Amino acid sequence: VDAQTPCPVMNVVSRRLRARLVACRRAFSSETLMKLKQSQADSPVNETKAAETEEDSASKLRKSRVYTTELDMKLEKTNIPCFRIIDEEGQVVKSDYKPSLSVEKMIKIYETMSKLTVMDKIFYDAQRQGRISFFMQHMGEQAALIGSAAALDQEDVVYTQYREAGVYMWRGFDIQQMSHQCYGNVHDYGKGRQMPIHYGSRASNVHTVSSPLATQIPHAAGAAYALKLEGKPNVGIAYFGDGAASEGDFHAALNFAATLECPVIFFCRNNGWAISTPVHEQFRGDGILSRAKGYGMYGYRVDGNDMLAVYEATKEAREYAVEQKKPVLLEAMSYRRSHHSSSDDSSTYRPKDELEWWQNNNNPIDRVRMHLEARGAWDSDKEAAMRQSMKKQVVACLNEAERAPKPPIVDLFTDVYKEMPPRLKEQKAALEEHLAKYPEAYNLGKYAKE
Repeated sequence: VDAQTPCPVMNVVSRRLRARLVACRRAFSSETLMKLKQSQADSPVNETKAAETEEDSASKLRKSRVYTTELDMKLEKTNIPCFRIIDEEGQVVKSDYKPSLSVEKMIKIYETMSKLTVMDKIFYDAQRQGRISFFMQHMGEQAALIGSAAALDQEDVVYTQYREAGVYMWRGFDIQQMSHQCYGNVHDYGKGRQMPIHYGSRASNVHTVSSPLATQIPHAAGAAYALKLEGKPNVGIAYFGDGAASEGDFHAALNFAATLECPVIFFCRNNGWAISTPVHEQFRGDGILSRAKGYGMYGYRVDGNDMLAVYEATKEAREYAVEQKKPVLLEAMSYRRSHHSSSDDSSTYRPKDELEWWQNNNNPIDRVRMHLEARGAWDSDKEAAMRQSMKKQVVACLNEAERAPKPPIVDLFTDVYKEMPPRLKEQKAALEEHLAKYPEAYNLGKYAKE
């Protein structure tokens, strides 16, 4: 309705509202309101609470200030150490280390890391063959992803960026489901409406990937706050890269979580690159962890290529968040050996010998394997059998997803409103009429029936 044109409906509503307000005023006179306000103000309980609040606030403010007579600008440079348990050869370097991981669970983590690596190779090749449209690999970050996921509870609420397939995998979202999602077929939970690798699973308690950087970080803080209000012994966790930490949502989320005391883990994968931007062009401070102090929260810096260190750090961070109902910032130092995505060619902005060094000298997969071999829990025969079995499994999942039909065309119009409005019904009827008239122009056989 034009703002300058009288609206008869609004006139009726306005008259009714005015009538109700008059009735309320008569029933509840100003004298009654004054008495109520006075009684509340005179209440000894309210007086005590007000005094305590004012005293606590003033006391905290006074104690938080430190004074000096010297005018001196200082920039304290930090070099926060990186926690590790095993070295590049898989040997334990922490003398008092007592494993909280059983050998069986350690093997399961290693197998999941290896499966992610096999999937990376086959899915990337499938994208290059034109079978799927897009893919992102995880090489160099398997320990950070699966080592941390293994330390979480299944009821914890997980928010990811777009390089966390290993987290989904550990929590039960299997390769077959990932294949369906990348093909956007009828079995895809998202019904083909998302880009490939934008997974999501209610059963696994992992929210759907959001492409815009850092949007998931405030969500995790909010989810953790809800867990706190509900009294649940769980945490929210947000995974993100060093590039996302340069977004405003990162800072807003940390401030929210610190002031509201949310049981959330902020897990930063500092892999050295934000697409083609190296970390030294992103910030001048000591990494991401140094920012925790400014928000009044604790945190850890951990060797992201050391699966055992990542597991222990995440486990301790989770225990702290649950018990203290406070946030933790965890920075896992790793290196992205893959291209940013299948749309990227990293050879144009980083030297080949840099990649080769990380592949040959600080490989998270090799470090776990050598550690298991040193403990007598793994050998070359097991390795060969595992790799062969995984390749067959991944190829079979990909082929099955490729054979499945696309979602029904009618899904274009569903899941928007509970009941389809008239305009969508008209559009649906028009499309059906068009397809019936020109069936030869469309490959309708690739779509599932309604």
